[in-house]
Amino acid sequence: MLGLMQDWSLTVDKLIDRAAAWHGDREVVSREADGSLSRTSYAEVRLRAKQVTAALQAQGIALGDRVATLAFNGARHLEAWYGIMGMGAVCHTLNPRLFPEQIAWIVNHAGDRLILADPICAPVLKAVLPLCPTVEGVIWLCDRDGLPGGEGLAYDSWIAGHATDAVWGDFDENTACGLCYTSGTTGDPKGVLYSHRSNTLTGMIAMQADMMAPVATDVILPIVPMFHANGWAVPFFAPGVGAKLVLPGPRLDGASVHELLESEAVTFAAAVPTVWMGLLQHLETTGGAITSLKRVLIGGAACPPAIMRAFSERYGVEVVHSWGMTETSPAGSMGRPVAATAHLTGEERFAQRMKQGRPPFGIDLKVVDEAGNRLPHDGRTPGRLMVKGPTVARAYYGAADFSILDQEGFFDTGDVATIDRLGFVRITDRAKDVIKSGGEWISSVDLENLMAGHDKVQLAAVIGLPHPKWDERPLMIVALKPGETATSQEMLDFLEGKIAKWWTPDEVVFVDSIPLNATGKIDKKALRVQFAGYRFSVPEPVQ
Repeated sequence: MLGLMQDWSLTVDKLIDRAAAWHGDREVVSREADGSLSRTSYAEVRLRAKQVTAALQAQGIALGDRVATLAFNGARHLEAWYGIMGMGAVCHTLNPRLFPEQIAWIVNHAGDRLILADPICAPVLKAVLPLCPTVEGVIWLCDRDGLPGGEGLAYDSWIAGHATDAVWGDFDENTACGLCYTSGTTGDPKGVLYSHRSNTLTGMIAMQADMMAPVATDVILPIVPMFHANGWAVPFFAPGVGAKLVLPGPRLDGASVHELLESEAVTFAAAVPTVWMGLLQHLETTGGAITSLKRVLIGGAACPPAIMRAFSERYGVEVVHSWGMTETSPAGSMGRPVAATAHLTGEERFAQRMKQGRPPFGIDLKVVDEAGNRLPHDGRTPGRLMVKGPTVARAYYGAADFSILDQEGFFDTGDVATIDRLGFVRITDRAKDVIKSGGEWISSVDLENLMAGHDKVQLAAVIGLPHPKWDERPLMIVALKPGETATSQEMLDFLEGKIAKWWTPDEVVFVDSIPLNATGKIDKKALRVQFAGYRFSVPEPVQ
């Protein structure tokens, strides 16, 4: 017997429809390339998104066709996002920070027909387009005055005059909706093809009180770009609850972020740790204040304790630690308390909040050993973190090896983690980054986060280098804040007493800067290349 309920497919157009119907006047603010701010509303975003659909259909774009965006966070990008997805085409978000050859490879693999691009990306596209035979044209996300070099087709002109009554969502909820490629730190990038169902569920999962907990009165600043794992679902859940959106464009330096936080009275913001480091250093230098921000979401990489302490103790801002990835849409876990931890205070509370949190409804997790055997949830035994749920990829787009799941239907995240008895996850490393010394594991993440707490350190990274006796030993790479000087011994003394003695890096190397990858994380792959021929000069450590 079937239930007698209405058939209401989970398609993402319903999120922007709701925003326009029930929060139509709520502002969407965008930072333009010239630094100015433009303002629109959810009602206007929806109308223009409908025009995007009509313009795409006029160019022959149909269900399942891939339409790429090469853009930062702005209202036109949001309109394109919903206009593409709403009609059943696939919105393929490209990362402008990749090398042109990488972008071209991804465009060709996806078979993109059109690219909607920010004018600031014109130099990148000039190198990409000759390598991409499937691309039929480029629409620049601007008005006529903003065209790069004064040439090309402006988005505002492209959609002008088109009808606003295009039909959305007239297809199965499992229809492909979005496409995002992993950063390709090992081998070629891999395409994750989201469905309308999975993206809508991602937005609904994020709305849970124990997840992002957005409400209509929030003013949300998604610093995390829309091309990074669905923008951490902010473009879905912010319209879904009717929160004001503040879209920062490409300017993510500390001064620009601080200006938006204060001028727009932002209450909630989301970004990777390197962005927050830049903001905190700006505040430290200028003596600036934070007046409206209530909480920040930190993901993409482990949050250094110094960032969490600074936000909490200096500015009274709650830091919510999270974990996820492109393949999980990205919801994986969130650092919210449970009854057994709600009473904690002081250092116990801080240690608990440093964990990446618990899985929400819709996500299941386990840790396994190298043979795939389940490991205990004791908070001490590390293993490969596996994830399962309706928002988790089961295969990569266009891959010959279709299934990427184990026998129980779990996906191997590539992270090494522990899970405690209350279900709290603690990521100890990426499987490819963990340092194996004398048969034991050293967490590069823990060492980096500790060193980031030194007052003179701007950024720190740890990689493992070959060792004739211990297999690998850690090398600490440090970039100091401008104007600071330090010695290797000073850095090592800072770690003393905070880690096991045999975890102590064999050497500390100072560099002018540490490379970041296209999503703002420390680029360990580049560092391994840079230090491939490096040899330790100090005596062997005591193991």
